[in-house]
Amino acid sequence: MNKSELAQKLAERTNLSKSEATKAVDALFSTDGIIAEQLRTGGKVQITGFGSFETRSREARTGRNPRTGKEIQIAASTSAAFRAGKGLKDSIGTPGSGK
Repeated sequence: MNKSELAQKLAERTNLSKSEATKAVDALFSTDGIIAEQLRTGGKVQITGFGSFETRSREARTGRNPRTGKEIQIAASTSAAFRAGKGLKDSIGTPGSGK
């Protein structure tokens, strides 16, 4: 499902117009949206039963170029991460459970 399809489903479930639903999806999930804004400030977004968005830092380290085998320095970085909550995990089910 892409962003446009998500907005369409949101419009159908909430009786919003498609343009209103698109604005709502953008407000949450765009690169300047609420979630990204919170992560940029070092915060965390936790949606009970669904999951949480947070940032994770990786320290600088030495890696290896797989083509040449030469060692390279990999800079420190921060990335966004999502961790599914118990409610979401339970609703999806486990492999082979038939859910």
